[in-house]
Amino acid sequence: MWIRKAIRDLRKGVDSPLPTQVVSNEEFCPRPQNEAQKRVEHLIGEMAEERSKKLGLDRRTFMASTMGMATCFLASNRVYGNVWEVDEAETWEPAAYQEKWPKSEYFIIDVQAHFTNGQALGFRNMEFVRNMGFNLSNDAESYSYKNFIKEMYFDSETSMVVISGVPTLERQRDEQGRVLEGRERSGGVLPSWLMSATKNQINELSGSQRALCQGNLAPNHYWNKTTNTIDKAATLEQMDRELKMYKIDSWKWYCHFDPARTGQGFQLDDDNAQWFIEESRKRGMKTFSVHKGFSYQSRTLGHLANPKDVEKAALRNPDVNFIIYHSALKHGPNEPNWHESNQYDPTTGDFEWHKILMDIKLRNPKMNNVYCEVGSFFNILAVSDPIMCMHGMGKNIKTYGSDHVVWGTDCLWWGSPQWGIDAFKRFQISDEMCEKFGYKKLTKQDKANIFGLNAAKIYGVNAKAKRKALPADALERLKMVYLDRGGLRSNGAYGWVRSTD
Repeated sequence: MWIRKAIRDLRKGVDSPLPTQVVSNEEFCPRPQNEAQKRVEHLIGEMAEERSKKLGLDRRTFMASTMGMATCFLASNRVYGNVWEVDEAETWEPAAYQEKWPKSEYFIIDVQAHFTNGQALGFRNMEFVRNMGFNLSNDAESYSYKNFIKEMYFDSETSMVVISGVPTLERQRDEQGRVLEGRERSGGVLPSWLMSATKNQINELSGSQRALCQGNLAPNHYWNKTTNTIDKAATLEQMDRELKMYKIDSWKWYCHFDPARTGQGFQLDDDNAQWFIEESRKRGMKTFSVHKGFSYQSRTLGHLANPKDVEKAALRNPDVNFIIYHSALKHGPNEPNWHESNQYDPTTGDFEWHKILMDIKLRNPKMNNVYCEVGSFFNILAVSDPIMCMHGMGKNIKTYGSDHVVWGTDCLWWGSPQWGIDAFKRFQISDEMCEKFGYKKLTKQDKANIFGLNAAKIYGVNAKAKRKALPADALERLKMVYLDRGGLRSNGAYGWVRSTD
């Protein structure tokens, strides 16, 4: 059976802002906690108990503080080696953290943020979940809009989010031909109309631009099953609606999903995708966020999540930005053997499908319109194998440049993104690996690029002006009230783990 990570931790007395094992967003079967992760979890508890007692703090308050966060990274270093930049003093004194990691240092745009607005997650009813014999209850509140605001804005340093959806077919008309609006159009997890409405609500609440949104429309959403061809009229109708009415900021594509139930997906470089790109370009939209990797999401179409189709599409459309989500990591942490399943080669640092994405750039060094996104890539690797994480991030930056790597977290699946933000602030590639594999040490400018400046450029956000404006907006003022009144990060990861862990 599966259990929410937050509930599992509560029952075991675990309180850690750093997840102590990889969680599932229900798109894959969660892996058991490995021995190294168990040691990290034990050390966190042991060190937190010692520090909280000596400081005269209750455990919950300590673990929700910067000292608790630093304690987690110090514990991880004791198991994995010096992966994270953390000083002992940070685990005892808030001032030591604030001096070293000022909160105003980075402008952070999270380009992959999810919620479900109180709706139950449809993943639990998917065939592969039922086939594995799992009977999962709904838990809509953890993924709700209310919790989204708290976790993403109040409990983290995130400045802006791109609300990211999942493939949802919007029903355009009812049986009488009446055009449907709002909730009448779809009851999906996070359809385009809902992302748009939420973006507007957040921006109106804050009095400034704090949210962007994606559109879910793709070449295989509306289909003529009689001719087995794309329904171009319906597709263009929806395209115009999403661009003109929803005012989306980018498209979100899943090549390996089948919203119209045609029995097939699509590829970035096929004729239907090219037609869609051309029609989108005519209307001024030239940013496509494409899920690649995590092939196990679909047993029959998972091969279409291979990034090999990125090359032709990017070269054919040099004015179009392709943001490759998850940096094309083939296997999520659902496989019995993580290293073998990803064909990880420690002698080269390569692993499956990610290498394909890297090779595309190596063959085409002048190609400048492909970006590696790191949601459920950096954080999964950081928790499951920090050395593999050094390889993944090292290759992204070495191959594409720090100006073509984009920050995302895939939260709320991981709870508050703050632990990932802290992890990346502290992340560094070892001298040994830099020397052996030609990676470079990450500079503050590299991290600033990845955290937000690259996404700001893609989405046309004036990062300098935005940073100056944020302290005055209503959302920031509400955050200050929340913190002044003792608001605490929940430290809950809302994804799923095995109940036997």
